[in-house]
Amino acid sequence: MNQENTTQKPIYSILIAISLAHLLNDLLQAVIPAIYPKLEAKFGLTFAQVGMITLCYQLAASILQPIVGNFTDKHPKPYSQIVGMLFTLSGIALLSWAPSYHIILLSVVLVGIGSSIFHPESSRVAFMASNGRRSFAQSVFQIGGNTGTAIAPLLIAFIVLRDGNRDVFHQDRILWFVLFAFLAIGVLSFIAKWYDHRLKSTVKSAKKNIALPNLSQRKINSSVGILLLLIFSKYFYVASITSYFQFYTMDKFGINEVQAQVYLFYFLIAVAVGTLLGGIFGDKFGRKYVIWFSVLGAAPFTLLLPHVDQHWTGILIVIIGLIISSAFPAILVFAQELLPKKLGMVSGLFYGFAFGMGGLGSAVLGLWADYTSIEFIYQVCAYLPLIGIIAYFLPDMKKISYTMV
Repeated sequence: MNQENTTQKPIYSILIAISLAHLLNDLLQAVIPAIYPKLEAKFGLTFAQVGMITLCYQLAASILQPIVGNFTDKHPKPYSQIVGMLFTLSGIALLSWAPSYHIILLSVVLVGIGSSIFHPESSRVAFMASNGRRSFAQSVFQIGGNTGTAIAPLLIAFIVLRDGNRDVFHQDRILWFVLFAFLAIGVLSFIAKWYDHRLKSTVKSAKKNIALPNLSQRKINSSVGILLLLIFSKYFYVASITSYFQFYTMDKFGINEVQAQVYLFYFLIAVAVGTLLGGIFGDKFGRKYVIWFSVLGAAPFTLLLPHVDQHWTGILIVIIGLIISSAFPAILVFAQELLPKKLGMVSGLFYGFAFGMGGLGSAVLGLWADYTSIEFIYQVCAYLPLIGIIAYFLPDMKKISYTMV
């Protein structure tokens, strides 16, 4: 039998709420890289020290996620997301005051811990509220995070630099961002009440039905490995764009920083749209085919990107963003369907791995660029999407049978 429930509509109020919470969570996370140039100038940091800030945040945000997810699989905690947001709030408040480099490291670790608590349970909420439209639900959840990441630099410019003097860093104004954390706590309280009620209803029911795919453990393990390799391919390439594309366009086309940011904005907007489309198409056509198209389908355009002029660079970066961003909701839901009894652990593992690959990608590519050139980085990274060909070996989840337990 098919595991998806198509007789009911998704619970849109919960999906919108969890997407808004994701927006606020990722907005607060994105405050950290948005102020890197100002932290570097104020505290006299080296690039290695800036990289250490990223590493500390990413480690706290990635390593803990599968641990948190595994724990909440066995002991669901509807209000744990609020605890996570309190960690994030504390980190942002500390960052607004931090008088030294070491206090900055402590503040970003607190934000990372908050993220590691937030994502596994939030992904489970989206799964529960999907009523069968799982890729769609995950894409709605993910688009909130993408939007938060995109608007954080704009809010930094408006709040922290609002007097118009871009050379002055008003670090204390970062404290205003705790208002977004309080708003997130209010939204998460609404979600927690629904989640708690859902858990109690499940306990009272005579039988909890879980659809297990009729696949061997070896096939499940190999499929999870393939999905993680696809995450590596996707997020290493995305790291090359989010961290260094501004430098690439400035170096190659001689444009200024503001113009370069426009090209990055094109990519971020395309990522948000592509994430939503990937969820819709994943439910309709099957997640395997969306994954295959999303990762491998971006290859012709990434291979072409280093060899085109400024006009076509703007066009190609939008196409790449649309295609490559559609993969993550489908990959995550695919993994959840392979291991439906371990939703939290799977969500934590994949979010954590994605965070880790993004951080590792930024560090490795930055070091490599120092020894070669920015343009050479894009010539090499252009081949990463070709790894998507291994998606051919994933099982077609729409064609296999399921056992209800």
